[in-house]
Amino acid sequence: MTSAPAIGFDYRPSRVPGRVLAIITVLAVVAIGLSGAPLGLKLVLAAGALMSSVITARRSMRPRIAGVGYGSDGWTLYQADRSQLPATLLSHRVIGTSVLLRLKTDCGAETLLLASDNSDPDIRRRLRMRLAAHVADAL
Repeated sequence: MTSAPAIGFDYRPSRVPGRVLAIITVLAVVAIGLSGAPLGLKLVLAAGALMSSVITARRSMRPRIAGVGYGSDGWTLYQADRSQLPATLLSHRVIGTSVLLRLKTDCGAETLLLASDNSDPDIRRRLRMRLAAHVADAL
């Protein structure tokens, strides 16, 4: 599909994983509170669950990637300083109208979630069509 136009967009993290993490953390703290463990152990476990969820939320809300480009020459990720990182697609998943991308760069793997709160529906639609065509070409 070399004739298809390139897809480029700015990227900011979705808030959906943070909300799911908050719900799971609340359920974990409630489960710890309802357990038959001694009070001291309950407090240590609850503090550990809260601390790990805060660390995870902070890490996920500080993206290294500011933009993404996908064209005939492949994937390109743009860092906050607009330096380019060539990338290869490791895997992708379409979950409802959201698209989950795993891309490999020289710096490691990046996971990007394109959901309704952080991307345009037209970009997600075009990307789903391109990814489906890419899979069909690989077969």
